[in-house]
Amino acid sequence: MARIAGVDLPKKKRIEYALTYIYGIGLKTSRDILNAVNISYDKRVQDLGEDEVSSIAKEIQSHHIVEGDLRKKVTMDIKALMDLGNYRGLRHRKGLPVRGQTTKNNARTRKGKKKTVGSASK
Repeated sequence: MARIAGVDLPKKKRIEYALTYIYGIGLKTSRDILNAVNISYDKRVQDLGEDEVSSIAKEIQSHHIVEGDLRKKVTMDIKALMDLGNYRGLRHRKGLPVRGQTTKNNARTRKGKKKTVGSASK
């Protein structure tokens, strides 16, 4: 089993799709990486040699931010928005949708379980 960037890649999948299991790598980035190291998209993970795995890992390490570093960067960016106190930061702080969605009827994913207001239980 190939292990790249701390992620075990599934053996039976084609390498172009297996690389997308790494946080921060989508299909386009995966294909760009494979083009850079001259490996066919059709190759399966189990058919890769050690030198090919190491070349992919080296390419990812040198040119892409993935996994823990990317998660840390995203968290720090959100924290910076919250510290600035701009509109997006306030929405993050309140736990409301950030990208302009309406909250009158939906947005349960961000707002959480319903909290009934007004009717006192007797």
